[in-house]
Amino acid sequence: MYFIGSNLWLYDCLFGEQSPPQRKVANPPDRAKDDSSVGAKNGQLSRAGSLTVLRRTNSKSKLPSTSSSRTSSIAESDSYASVDLGTDKLPPIDTPEASHVCSIRLRNILRRIQNGEVSKEDLHKNLEYAASVLESVYIDETRRLTDEDDELSEVEPDAVPTEVRDWLALTFTRSMSNVRRRGLEKPKFRSVAHAIRAGIMVDRIYRRLSSSATLHIPPAVLQLLKGMDDWSFDVFSLNSAADGHSLKYVGYELLQKYDLVTKYKINSSMLDSFLLQLEVGYSKYKNPYHNLVHGADVAQTVHYILSQSKLAHWLTDLEVFATIIAALIHDYEHTGTTNNFHIQTGSEFAVLYNDKAVLENHHICASFRIMRSEEANILNHLSREEYREFRALVIEMVMATDMSFHFQQLKNMKNLLGMPENIDKQKALSLVLHCADISHPAKDWNLHRRWTSQLLEEFFKQGDREQELGLAISPLCDREKTLVAESQIGFIDFIVDPSFAVMTEMLEKILTPLQKAARSEDAISEEVFDKTDKSKYILSTPWSDCLADNKNKWKVQAAKDAEERKQKEAEELSKETSNTNNNTTKPIAPPGGPTPAVSCSAGKGGN
Repeated sequence: MYFIGSNLWLYDCLFGEQSPPQRKVANPPDRAKDDSSVGAKNGQLSRAGSLTVLRRTNSKSKLPSTSSSRTSSIAESDSYASVDLGTDKLPPIDTPEASHVCSIRLRNILRRIQNGEVSKEDLHKNLEYAASVLESVYIDETRRLTDEDDELSEVEPDAVPTEVRDWLALTFTRSMSNVRRRGLEKPKFRSVAHAIRAGIMVDRIYRRLSSSATLHIPPAVLQLLKGMDDWSFDVFSLNSAADGHSLKYVGYELLQKYDLVTKYKINSSMLDSFLLQLEVGYSKYKNPYHNLVHGADVAQTVHYILSQSKLAHWLTDLEVFATIIAALIHDYEHTGTTNNFHIQTGSEFAVLYNDKAVLENHHICASFRIMRSEEANILNHLSREEYREFRALVIEMVMATDMSFHFQQLKNMKNLLGMPENIDKQKALSLVLHCADISHPAKDWNLHRRWTSQLLEEFFKQGDREQELGLAISPLCDREKTLVAESQIGFIDFIVDPSFAVMTEMLEKILTPLQKAARSEDAISEEVFDKTDKSKYILSTPWSDCLADNKNKWKVQAAKDAEERKQKEAEELSKETSNTNNNTTKPIAPPGGPTPAVSCSAGKGGN
């Protein structure tokens, strides 16, 4: 039923009898900037329904209207429609008649589908042939049009880096504006191939143009942003190069990587205002840890999981958009204190949110206030339905960062993993954000050690305030008694490692069916599957080695700290003993009398 339904939609979409579905499949970043392929095998043709397409009037291309031509065309159509559905005798995909034959064959397939006469194998072969024809026509037409309009036909898509292609598109802005003006005429197409190839071409050009013309990124920052796909991305170096604006550049880069700026028509000045206001909010309380650098780090970590695991293939554009925004805002205006501190002190936030997820509620509320303002409304082109779905997902994800929900969240996900049903997307993405939020122990040691130092300093500042207020000092907040190494070992053993283990199992369950489908089309290597169980997809988990390495380093440090404490205690005991001996009063012996013996009770006795 899936194949029949999907191809009925394909026919209706191509011939204008039905609008394509509103659901959009996300482009992972590695495909978003690839202008050399149409992406027919991963569902990207569905995007053509939302494109502004062009018609190039050419009198030479008009077909004769004589009766003999129509008779010949009918005879040719019958010949391709009457034979079997094999593709061996069809014209080569790069020949002029291929697109015409393709349209005839698709019409024939539609009639047979209605009668239930099409096998899955024949359907697959013919759709693959049709996709290849459209791709070939698109490439040829793109070269022809660029040769006529821009004289860039000699520049092959793969011959230059993406940055160079972006610059070329930006340079020829006049031709791009003409293209967009002509698109307003909304012409009808005589040919399916013409519609698809023109629509895809305009979308590619518009995306490159819009992604190049909005924000100037300093060269040093641009160089560091190239490492965004690395697990242990050095966000501290980026923040230094960006003059304290790491969140702004990370946010902008991620929205561009997933082509969200173009897809949701985000105004560049509004986006700039939104990201700058986020940075101001993250810096409001001058926190050592919960600041804009942490926000940028969590957003980049979420991106790594989405892109490198290919989880983005599982999501719609709107879900990817909501996930990136949730990561960016998840600690907006964090006060540098815990929820329990707000509750114990009866803060305004605690009163406002009734002692429930105090900070998480504020992060969401304050962030959406920004997005509702005129100057930073990056959601103004969402429909009401899209906005509701977007907001619901952001709320769910940010609320899940409340650490008091940690064990319940893992328990719920483990229960879902034991069931045959599909994983709920909100719960899956919530776990991804939660893991990213606590991920610093799973990064390289130099990054983890720095994050640990900054987090403990924030804890210690809270402990100082608690001491001033006469409150009990919270765990890990006493700068005199906290055992740093031991605390991190416990954090890894009981919080981080189990969380990442559950997330890994969840990702493998979600992605195995997707990767099987890709393997059937020879799109991926067999190496990503378990050697002993070819049905199981093996996820790359760089965090596993980092967790083990960091834990071992903390164990070594803990042993050193224990030895130092033992020596310090011995020194203090020796000093106390020495002081006790020095303070012991020695009685003066009477003349000619014996000197009394010194005892522990000297000076305490009576007569």
